Amino acid sequence: MKIIRFTLRFSVALIITIVLICAGLAISGNSHVIKAVRSTYLQGKKGPTIDDYNKFENRKVEVGREQRWVNAPSYNEYKVAEELLKETEDMKTVALVVIKDKKLVFEKYWNNYSENSKTNSFSMAKSFTSLCIGAAIMEGKIKSEYQKIGDFIPGLANSNVTIKDLLTMSSGIDFGESYGDPFGFMAKTYYGTDLFDLTVSKNQEKTPGLEWQYQGGNTLLLSFLIEKATGKSLSAYFSEKFWQPIGAKQAALWTLNEKDGIEKAYCCFYSNAKDYARIGQLMLDSGRWNDEQLISKAYFEQSIQPVNISNNQGTNIDYYGYQWWLGSYKGVDFHYARGIQGQYIVSIPKWNTVVVRLGHRRDPERGAKVPKDLFTYLEIANQAVGE
Repeated sequence: MKIIRFTLRFSVALIITIVLICAGLAISGNSHVIKAVRSTYLQGKKGPTIDDYNKFENRKVEVGREQRWVNAPSYNEYKVAEELLKETEDMKTVALVVIKDKKLVFEKYWNNYSENSKTNSFSMAKSFTSLCIGAAIMEGKIKSEYQKIGDFIPGLANSNVTIKDLLTMSSGIDFGESYGDPFGFMAKTYYGTDLFDLTVSKNQEKTPGLEWQYQGGNTLLLSFLIEKATGKSLSAYFSEKFWQPIGAKQAALWTLNEKDGIEKAYCCFYSNAKDYARIGQLMLDSGRWNDEQLISKAYFEQSIQPVNISNNQGTNIDYYGYQWWLGSYKGVDFHYARGIQGQYIVSIPKWNTVVVRLGHRRDPERGAKVPKDLFTYLEIANQAVGE
């Protein structure tokens, strides 16, 4: 009986403690922590994963008529060297696709993932949001990237921040970008529901255009003004201007903050490797798909020009453009979208090649111009296309 009474008292105390903790988190504006714990640690995970879409509400990014990739004559004849294969698998790669001259040269999938598996874009979605800005400018919904964001976002009417400042990560607004802080901005926007107010309430602390600071809040503001300028959700606009014209095979998903809510524009677009490759082909062809210019060539060219703005350590950022990354491999320049767990869509003009890599891990070095693991996938592409 003593054991039973002790167990009952302990159970009651534990329940009361949990209730009090949950109440405290809710009162302090940190109820997102409950969602974070429930969807990660209680499921044996340590944080966000490439398969998180089933944990959140999503909006479909609708497709039009599929335009299938044509296999190259040498399709999948290339065999990855053992050393490169080991490096690729050590990074827990799930998909690797190489396109040359608009033909599929190589594709490989791992660990029960397939050509149809939808996985998290993470920050590649920032690049997709930039494309939408370009489309809205070309359509006349936005005057130019020099327009003030206060023209679109309520509560920011007096802001001197321009769209370009957001595109170049130099708004002077300190949102916070720590992925290890469970009470920080990124955790709240990923697991919480208060996306709009949380973002627009952040104070501008520095003069815009003078310091580069990579933060997802800039991309969220871009998405808010896209919706205001076009009268459409980010997903609907991206579908209309890009996903349908490029002939994507599958409807994608874009995670929302809540049911029928707004997109987490800085991340959380879910699609498959070969559909992602279409974005790479679009960027390889200067914003053009077949006979249709989806963003102006001028906006495309500006998108892949280095911002040449220093960060807070005085380092000139010559490897970032309008939410697109820039790099070089063996003297060959490329531009690309990238995500925190090694998601890459790479366009290599000199080789007329697109490379897509998806997976669970990326080289851990922080502040690298180009993550080291990307060079492994580029070497595989280099060999596969015979450059």
